Amino acid sequence: MGGGGSSTRRVTFEADENENITVVKGVRLSDSVIDRMKEPSSPSGRSQHRSASGGVNDEELKKRIAEELALERARRDSEAQKRRLFGRLLERERISSNEHLTRAILRERAATEEERQKAQRF
Repeated sequence: MGGGGSSTRRVTFEADENENITVVKGVRLSDSVIDRMKEPSSPSGRSQHRSASGGVNDEELKKRIAEELALERARRDSEAQKRRLFGRLLERERISSNEHLTRAILRERAATEEERQKAQRF
């Protein structure tokens, strides 16, 4: 309001039938004011101030953080479980490979011994 010109607006106040709500007519409100008015009141009766998270109150923020932490924990647990399972599979594969290798070595030694004995006979 610059102050040079004068303007008159008619603003009226009314109360609802239970006199719980004051109705103001003739006042234009911005979207941000309307959004703040829609936010729930705090226990002390004052309206919640918008936080950096876009109007989320402390309880909602705590709930979201707890949910995100639970999801992250579940992801880590899942990854750890996959690693353990993969580790077990690798260990089984290693044991199996060692058993196959051991059998192959024993067969080769037996064949070598058999060849040596044949050579001694002749």
